[in-house]
Amino acid sequence: MNICIYGASSAQLEQIYYDKTEELGKIMAKRGHGLVFGGGATGMMGAAARGVDAEGGYILGIAPRFFDKPGVLYQNCSEFIFTDTMRERKKLLEERSDATIVAPGGIGTYEEFFEILTLKSLQRLDRPIVLYNINGYYDGMEVLLRHTADEKFMDSSNLKLCEFMDDPEEILSYIENYR
Repeated sequence: MNICIYGASSAQLEQIYYDKTEELGKIMAKRGHGLVFGGGATGMMGAAARGVDAEGGYILGIAPRFFDKPGVLYQNCSEFIFTDTMRERKKLLEERSDATIVAPGGIGTYEEFFEILTLKSLQRLDRPIVLYNINGYYDGMEVLLRHTADEKFMDSSNLKLCEFMDDPEEILSYIENYR
């Protein structure tokens, strides 16, 4: 199964975020899963790719051509697809993967998460979606989503469309057994 990982590209984060995301990548590859990601060499993207790469797993990077600059893109991908726009990139990330893990990230990661969650809520896709809650990073997001449902801005059934988890083995078991 190919798993899309969204996440930060920042190289200025606490080390725990890189370590835990690289660990996830290693476990993914050991369990026979490929990585589909935004192609970045740094941040959560680079950490996931390094983990999968360390175990000889399949890596598909997808990025807009304007990111093709020295040091920006992960060089050891099994396959790389260049797009013209970020929208094309997101479409391919979705189409070329079977599940989504949202590692810690910023506004770009939030945007990717909310788009995939919205598509699932509209029944335009059916896939496991997990927020990788390293160090409690997504606790606030979980509170926000509950508040949104409590205030009736979304149906409470939407709270069941994604999971918040912090253990890589549990995340992959959930994805592998998703129905």
